[in-house]
Amino acid sequence: MEAIRQKILHGERLSADECLTLYRTAPLPELGVMAFAVRERLNGRNVYFNRNVHIEPTNICANHCLFCSYRREEGEEGSWDFSLDDIFAIARRYVGSDITEVHIVGGVHPHKALPFYEGMVGGVRDILPAVHIKAFTAEELWRMAQQAGIAVAEVLTRLRQRGLQSIPGGGAEILSEALRARICPDKLSAEHWLEVHREAHRQGISSNATMLDGHVETSEHRVEHLQRLRSLQDETGGFNAFIPLKYRKAHNRLSEVGEVSATEDLRNMAICRLFLDNIPHLKAYWPMFGKDMAQLALSFGADDMDGTIDSSTQIYAMAGAEDTSPRMTVDELRQMAQASNLVAVERDSLYHAIQHL
Repeated sequence: MEAIRQKILHGERLSADECLTLYRTAPLPELGVMAFAVRERLNGRNVYFNRNVHIEPTNICANHCLFCSYRREEGEEGSWDFSLDDIFAIARRYVGSDITEVHIVGGVHPHKALPFYEGMVGGVRDILPAVHIKAFTAEELWRMAQQAGIAVAEVLTRLRQRGLQSIPGGGAEILSEALRARICPDKLSAEHWLEVHREAHRQGISSNATMLDGHVETSEHRVEHLQRLRSLQDETGGFNAFIPLKYRKAHNRLSEVGEVSATEDLRNMAICRLFLDNIPHLKAYWPMFGKDMAQLALSFGADDMDGTIDSSTQIYAMAGAEDTSPRMTVDELRQMAQASNLVAVERDSLYHAIQHL
């Protein structure tokens, strides 16, 4: 541990073995101190957020992931499947508003094809011409390419021409082929997830990265996941932020494993900040953690709180998150930062500061 402390103090890169040592033995208070020092070195005392809204076109999905509480079959109670007109109607609610980002993700619909998604992005762009469009996980993009019989590169090019500007980090889960075969056997492989993001970065499309943790993965799985992300970031530099996503147990086929403790969530947050030395931002996604835990995560390496959301996502509410109608005001975000002796900074989707609050 002393050697690890010295490396962190001097800004030196941790090895995978050292990361595993942190998971196995490092005390939580020390992890918090070290992670906060790293976040302060990278981002000062800033707490970033944006004014954003989600559009979730459907929860009908061809995949059968064990951890998913969101998925429904066609016609099943609780399912939805928006038409383009439905999606455009949602976008029109925000004409003249102060939002700066539309985030579009949903289930992998078994029958929708690339032209539908091109029309979606193009229509939202026409309605909200000044708003940044972040859309479609690597899984969604991979399926579009497979259905169309073309390369992911062409899918990204076509969507970018219609208005796509960045992509989210979902679908990564755990980047271990053996574990993916167990928990999300229908999803694209770890290598394909990385390749989609690699191609996006080649085209100048920035992205985020995620890790779904706290289910049946081991510390070794987490380290493998983080190592693969760090290696791709060394290669491309295209990841803006990393987002640890807590597994929630309600209404899915992994429910019997339960959920990890808040202490483990904070340990993981801090270790991710210490190991991912080349990804600039670490997000505490409050609709998943809850507002109080997300605020506490600011003392364990997190520097970003996502955004205002405006009750526009149901993914974690359906899995048992405490906030079933997630909405955060700018005043709340500012007060949370101030309570942690930090400064709230409104940002755009690419982390350019708009205003300090």
